[in-house]
Parts: sequence; structure tokens; C-alpha cells
Amino acid sequence: MEFIAHNLAPIMFAGLICFLLVGFPVAFSLGACGLFFAFIGIELNVLPEALLQAVPLRMFGIMQNDTLLAIPFFTLMGLILERSGMAEDLLDTIGQLFGPIRGGLALAVIFVGALLAATTGVVAASVISMGLISLPIMLRYGYDRRLAAGVIAASGTLAQIIPPSLVLIIIADQLGRSVGDMYKGAFVPGLMLTGFYALYVILLAVFKPQWVPALPPEARTLREDNGKNGLPSLLALTAVCTAASVYVAKNMPALHTWWSGEVVEKVALDETIVVSMCFGVALAFVAASINKITRLGLLSRVAERVTFVLIPPLLLIFLVLGTIFLGVATPTEGGAMGALGATIMAILRGRLSMSLLTQAVHTTTKLSCFVVFILVGATIFGLTFQGVDGPLWVEHLLSGLPGGQLGFLIVVNIMVFFLAFFLDFFELSFIVVPLLAPVAHKLGIDLIWFGVLLAINMQTSFMHPPFGFALFYLRSVAPAKEYMDKVTKKMIAPVTTPQIYWGAIPFLIIQLTMVGLVIAFPGIVSSGLDKEEVYDLDKVRMEMEATMPDAMPEAADPTAGMEGSTSAEPAASAPADDPLKALQDSLEQEKK
Repeated sequence: MEFIAHNLAPIMFAGLICFLLVGFPVAFSLGACGLFFAFIGIELNVLPEALLQAVPLRMFGIMQNDTLLAIPFFTLMGLILERSGMAEDLLDTIGQLFGPIRGGLALAVIFVGALLAATTGVVAASVISMGLISLPIMLRYGYDRRLAAGVIAASGTLAQIIPPSLVLIIIADQLGRSVGDMYKGAFVPGLMLTGFYALYVILLAVFKPQWVPALPPEARTLREDNGKNGLPSLLALTAVCTAASVYVAKNMPALHTWWSGEVVEKVALDETIVVSMCFGVALAFVAASINKITRLGLLSRVAERVTFVLIPPLLLIFLVLGTIFLGVATPTEGGAMGALGATIMAILRGRLSMSLLTQAVHTTTKLSCFVVFILVGATIFGLTFQGVDGPLWVEHLLSGLPGGQLGFLIVVNIMVFFLAFFLDFFELSFIVVPLLAPVAHKLGIDLIWFGVLLAINMQTSFMHPPFGFALFYLRSVAPAKEYMDKVTKKMIAPVTTPQIYWGAIPFLIIQLTMVGLVIAFPGIVSSGLDKEEVYDLDKVRMEMEATMPDAMPEAADPTAGMEGSTSAEPAASAPADDPLKALQDSLEQEKK
């Protein structure tokens, strides 16, 4: 019994692993394991009975957590958009735009995957939508099956890292950090990952052109009446709007000064990007609307269609991410505005019905309950684990690794990579992140950077053969039997499960490469964060001394003027409760 009492933390962790390997539901495994070992600890006098009185308080704490409200809002927004046909219109338009070049369809899938990630934040919705719409077209025109499956699954997983990602909300909550900062830190890595996917397709177009053929002329339906492609008009509109955005970005301080009536010398980078991009997008929409209403014929049919198809998701991105980055709304409020915006878009498109809304709300409720139940179980497990000094055991286990920070990061990422074979990102976030965060903080690792790094690594959990969830989603919609194509009337061979697995491996390697780049170059994440303010304590003290009224020396010592008084001591013996000294100590402590 003494051995069990001294090693209850590792035994408890091993017990949880056994529960999970048996296949018991994660939420109930966590809760049952926490309560079981809590009773054992009480019997062995390792834990006080009063510890379990904290469980109801923890439950009410979960229900009062405003940050977690963002999860149902973003989920509802994504489901409404996915069912309203936005993904279908995007894939059709962008596929026609990129189709004439080799690998154009794959590039369109990556581009649309990034847009869906920035609007829906739901991996399942992105993968299933693109699998149903794009995969038959790619198979129809001779794309390699492995590449077609891999690019669809990988593009869908971009919803893991590109804000408004659900996993970033949960990781921020578990790390005790701002969701807005986590979004800012993940923005650049998400765009880089998208670029790496596109670069891989471009390299295949150069070295393996037979894998990524261009669309044949008869498949290019988006043309002008005279047979031309209409691209010069689209390029001209893009150039004008880009130039306008650059001009606004360069003159943001002047615009702020004009708007506020006060001199503004510098504007935050994220605010500059959001406002300038919003101006360019709005300019394109206004130009296309005027051209359509007045029928001037200045823009081609392609330019009009691309503008009207791209503007709604871009507007929704600004409504959600723009307001969060600008500090106008919290992530929870941004999610609520996104859900309302998606509903309005679906109404304007004539796609919103009661059955669609019912399905979206039903699925959102199930996912939200799933998350909350896991969080309840993880809270009970974490409470008992802390009571038996589990965090101290984990700290001794990981902080003593050779190599300091680098050794810790390598071991942690290898561990998360292999755990991702068996656990999804919700489970990893609730089980692993709370154990790693204290050790990372003690080693001096920035927790925002650490959270983004873990999110990129957890993204591999969707691509792991044979357990990746994105691969399961794609398998559910990929043709399993030979079928006749509706357009060409030819028989199309099925997509096999090994082809899906082999197609995922190159993109899995790209994701792991991104993990290494973030470790080697931390600025990839930190460059998107607000700069930490540095206080000049001497300057603050001088300003306060200048603004405070002169202290009366007679009031400093009530014994002044008395005989035998010892008040003529040096000024070093100033009162211990000097407010300036207290302020200086407070600022120094905050700086540390």
C-alpha cells in the first residue's frame, strides 16, 4: 500500500491509458478514473475528503466560462454555410478559374479549403463538402487518385489551424491565454501551411504533369459570349483593388487622424491588414454591382461571378476575425456575429429552410455536449491528479530532460504525434495540454507560441493513416465501387482505402515540416502578436513626482520641532509606505 500511496500519480495516468485502450468513451473514462483514484487516495490518507467538495464548484465554473460559448457559435456558422451551398459555388467558380492550368483543380481545392477554414472552422464539413463536389471532377479528368484524396483531406484539416479554429479556442482556455492572441499567432502559420500545400501541387505539375492534367476545353464552361475567357478584366479589377488596399495601408495613420481628430503616428499591423483588405474587397463588390446594374459591360462575366462568389465568405471572415483582431468583439461575440451573418447569407441565397436549420442546430448541440462532457470528465480527473501531486510528477519527468527547452519540445511533439494516432484534438487538448502547460511555463516558453505549436502538431491527428478522422470523412464520401460518370458516360474506377492512406503521407510530412519550422523560427508565430509594452520606470517616477503636489516636510514627522527629536536623520529613512516606491515595485514585478 505504501508503494501505491507514493506512486498514485503515475498509476492514475496508467489507469487512464488502460481505460482508453479498452475503448471506453473518453469523457466517462476521465470522470470514472478521477473518482476511482480519488476514493483510493482518501482511503490511503493521501487526499482529504474535502477535495471532492470542489467538484460542484468546478462544474459551475465550466458553465460560467464565456469563452466556451464560441464553440457552438462557430460550429453553427460552419454548418449553415456548408449546407447553404457556399462551398459548392466556391469550388465550381475557382475550379473553372484555375482549371486551364496543370494542377488547377488541386490548387482550387487548397484555396477553397483555406477559405472554408476561415469561415467554418469545422474539419468534417470542409472534407465532406470538397469530397462530394471536387473528387468526382478530379477523377473524371484523370487526376491521380492518391493526390486527389490527399489534397482534399489535407485542405480540410486547415480548419484546425486557420482561425476561427475550435481547437485554438480550447487550447487557449486550457492554457489560460487569450483566444484573440491565439488566433493572431496561428494566422501566419496557417497561411504558410496553405502555401506549402500549393507549392507541392505546383512541383507535381512540373515533374509529374500526368498526375495533374488541365481541364479540357470542353469542360471550361465559364466563358464570354465571344468565346474568350474574360481573364484580362478580372486581372485589371484585381490590380486596381490591390493598389487601393496598398494605398489605404500606407496611409492608415492619416486616416486614423482624420477619423478621430487626434494625431495618430502608428497603427497596429493586424488592424492595418484587416482594414485595407476590407477596403479592397468592398471596392471590388461596388464596382461589380455598378457594372451589373447599369450593364456597362466594363467587367467580364468571369470577373463578376468571381467577385460575387468570393465576397460573401470574405465579408464573413472580416465580420468574425476582423472584429476580433481589431478588439471590437471578443471571440464569443465574433462567433455570435458569424452565426448570424451565415444565417443572413443563407436567407439571401434562398437556401435556408427549417429542415436545414434544424439539422444544423441538432449537430451543433451534439458537438457542444460532446465537448462539455469531455471537459467535465477532464476537470474531475485533473482535480484528483493535482491532489496526488500529478503535475509535480510530470514536471520532474519532463523538466529534467537533456537539452532544456529544445529537448522538452522535441519529446513533447513526438509524444503528441504518436498520441494523435489514438486520440482526437479534443481529447488531446483536455488531457495532455493541462499537464504540459506548467512545465512549459516554468521553462520560460511563451504559452501562446506553445499552444500554436501543439495545434499544428494535433492537426496531424486528422491525417494519420489508418486512424485519421479526415481520412474517415473522405472514405465515407469517396466512391467505393466502379460507377458511370454523368458527364463523360465512362466507367470510373473506385478510390481504394490504401490510395487514400498513401495520398495523405506527403501532406503529413509537410505538416511535420511546419512543426519543425515553428520550433526553429519562433517569429513565425510571435510576429503576429502585439508587442509587449516595456515601461520606463524612471520616467514614470519622474512624471509622477512632477504632477504630485510638494509634500510638506513638517507633516512627514509629527515630532518635528520637539526637543530631543531625532528627526534629523538622513532622508534614507523615508516612510516604508511610499506610494511611488510601491508603484515602482509593482511595475518591476509586472515586467518580470
